[in-house]
Amino acid sequence: MNLMGNIIVNVTIAFLVGSLLLGFQREVMARIQRRPGPPVIQHLLHTLKFYIKESSFPRTAAMPFYVAIAATLCGIWISAVIVGPVLEGSLLLFFGIYALHKIVEHNAGSSSGSPYGKLSCVRAVFSAAAELPLFAVLAIIYLQTRTMMISDIIGYQSIHGPLILKLPLAAMMFFVLILSKAPYSPFSITKGKDIISGYETEHFGVLRGYLMISESIAWYMLLWIFLTVFIGGLSLPLYILGMVIITAVTAFINATTPMLNPNHSVAIQVILAFAGIAGSIILMLVM
Repeated sequence: MNLMGNIIVNVTIAFLVGSLLLGFQREVMARIQRRPGPPVIQHLLHTLKFYIKESSFPRTAAMPFYVAIAATLCGIWISAVIVGPVLEGSLLLFFGIYALHKIVEHNAGSSSGSPYGKLSCVRAVFSAAAELPLFAVLAIIYLQTRTMMISDIIGYQSIHGPLILKLPLAAMMFFVLILSKAPYSPFSITKGKDIISGYETEHFGVLRGYLMISESIAWYMLLWIFLTVFIGGLSLPLYILGMVIITAVTAFINATTPMLNPNHSVAIQVILAFAGIAGSIILMLVM
């Protein structure tokens, strides 16, 4: 298969699997909370629905930036698929893409002119203060494997075993990062119920469809990176099995944990990050 065909196949898989996983997460949460809940395909149906609805643009929106930012967010995560499953490139580049996501998330909120979007974009900057220490997992992985290339990390684990056994606290740090991006997460302060849908509040029609596609691909890619970096290269069925398990775990946490206010959210993530950094360094020195 040529490069373009490989990209199209992997992006399609990321979108479809990511959409079903987000639907599965809502279904698990509903069952835990003893309510019917939506079908597993609900997120996918909602995404497709927005492409047949009329697009609306608030008068306060900063055009054309308001339109471009939604498409950019989608393009960023498509780039992540290319860096990850397609090329197995640099882990540092993948986290650079994640940092761009935070910038675009901020601008998506500020460009609409909505007070809910503006508060969400402020919280996006605030949440970055908690997520940046979690990026120290990159340094920990490099100190253990002496490489940032995903393909080389896979090769390292094929010889020395899964990194999750050697760096369990680093895996915990990455899991907290994943949890912070899960819908209805206790750390999801950019889309808290008090600000409606956060930076997505004023986006409708095709623009909302772009945002929902990016959510699906982002969820798939965060789980793919976690499984690849801490367990190793897997077959597609095993990747999907691992993603289902992690999604179910996050759904359980989300269903049984109240949403934290921004101060508590950042404080807890920072504490977990520094505990993970210190613990991982001690484990590497001991082992």
